[in-house]
Amino acid sequence: MYKKIGIIGGLSPESTVSYYLHITRSHFEKFGNYGYPEIIIYSVNLENYRKWRSENKWDFIIKDLASTAEKLQKAGADFGLIATNTMHQVFGDVQNETSLPLINLIDATGMYAKQKNLHTVGLLGTIYTMSEDFYKSGLKKNGLSVLVPSPDDQAAIYKIIVEELFQGKILDQSKHQYIDIIDKLKNKGAEGVVLGCTEIPLLIRQEDCSIPIIDTAKIHAESALLYAMNT
Repeated sequence: MYKKIGIIGGLSPESTVSYYLHITRSHFEKFGNYGYPEIIIYSVNLENYRKWRSENKWDFIIKDLASTAEKLQKAGADFGLIATNTMHQVFGDVQNETSLPLINLIDATGMYAKQKNLHTVGLLGTIYTMSEDFYKSGLKKNGLSVLVPSPDDQAAIYKIIVEELFQGKILDQSKHQYIDIIDKLKNKGAEGVVLGCTEIPLLIRQEDCSIPIIDTAKIHAESALLYAMNT
């Protein structure tokens, strides 16, 4: 029997769907059957999180994430995921408040990049992910140097995430804008680019870029599948 996966979802709905699809499809690709691990998803209220984040009420976020993890554990989950990049700013605090083991997205991403022999990566994500230190320091633990876009480009990236990708809107002009920003990072020395928001892979694919993309949602979901199967 596989371990049961608990997913804290809804941050956003689009990325939550991508986690579920990757886990189930990856299992089928590996084994050719539908015996994938059982998955329990708790979709939180995204508007609350946007409000708390804008008001810098991270203590509210920590409390709600930990409470949700406990609910998943009571529902039968053996371990869990916070299916978003930005909320990993408080990953350690949340893990300290719950007995449900959680897989850290940033650690999984850093290990993946290291395995790919990358040394310098660009980082795209929300304003919080790009401008604050928690994500960069997490990647640096795996020996990576991290480059981020200019403040103007960070604002453009974030606007597209919030006003388009959260709602499932995929626009060509936004894709081209992201590709231009990735090219700037490449010219500064980036050997790959971390898509540090779980919605960005909805817009950017490997065939769009001349350097490797690092799909954090896919990496995180795959880590959960492998952990579940390692019984």
